[in-house]
Amino acid sequence: MSETETNTNAAGESQEPTAKFERSDLVRGWREYEAVMPRCVPVLKFAAKTDMGQVRENNEDKFEFYEPEAPGILAARGCLYAVGDGIGGAQAGQIASETMLKKLIANYYDSPAQDLLNALFDSIVATNDYINGIAQMIPERNGMGTTLTCVVFVEDRVIVAQVGDSRAYLIRDGSTRQVTLDHSWVEEQVRAGLMTREAAEMSPFRNVITRSIGAMPHVEPEFFEEEARPGDVWVLCSDGLTGYVSDAEIGEIAGNNAPSEAARQFLELANARGGRDNITAFVIGVRELRPCSQEPQGMTSSHAPASGDQSFTATTPPAESAKTGLRKLFGRG
Repeated sequence: MSETETNTNAAGESQEPTAKFERSDLVRGWREYEAVMPRCVPVLKFAAKTDMGQVRENNEDKFEFYEPEAPGILAARGCLYAVGDGIGGAQAGQIASETMLKKLIANYYDSPAQDLLNALFDSIVATNDYINGIAQMIPERNGMGTTLTCVVFVEDRVIVAQVGDSRAYLIRDGSTRQVTLDHSWVEEQVRAGLMTREAAEMSPFRNVITRSIGAMPHVEPEFFEEEARPGDVWVLCSDGLTGYVSDAEIGEIAGNNAPSEAARQFLELANARGGRDNITAFVIGVRELRPCSQEPQGMTSSHAPASGDQSFTATTPPAESAKTGLRKLFGRG
């Protein structure tokens, strides 16, 4: 389903007291899924890079992903990619973001919910409960939390989950669009007509977020849905990138370079312009939508990674439930 390149240079990362990511945690409920074939599988190529920046002494940003191969899991849950930006200072934010991503993936793929959106919502709520519980039990971690920007590719749909001010961008046909909405104080002022965009970008409160995972007993994620198309490029990133690199530059770099090179340029550019925050960029290119045989044994060839940058337009018609354009599905807390 994808060719993968990852890199991280957070100092002391191997010594972090963070949660283990056990595959056994993901498979307890998988036998309950029906043995169905997905209509098509998106063939992806991605790169993810994170950097401490020029000022911070540790990296509170994290990225994570999970790509199942079983046909039933692909049809019901798809492949998940996410970034988190920890809050709470020092080690607390670092633990919050990494633990959150690992718990999110385990909860999502082990969810008994048949509907994908319900499974994703339930997994975010359960993960929030877990992180908040840790913060309540350990005084020095009180108030710790993390943002979440997550995309799930399932057949020819992309489901986006958002909490906080990390972002997801879609680059398509030369156009760049921020799919997510920032959960920040200044962004809410702008949407309410109480502050201009220019004033928001200069505000000393621009980094104050209004939603996070773990910092409060309740969480209010927002969900969006897009159609997946060959040639699309998705960029997930923390505010350490968007604080220094404009939307236009994000589209230009991601739209004209391979994911690995785009991610490298993002980190270099943000660092060259100050790098006062941790920086994370997750770049995902949709190479093709590969129609699947209705016979399970056909899955082997359909999972072969794409080579080069060729595009292939799937002959399988889009799902009836797929929706194009920015659309908030629901937000519950």
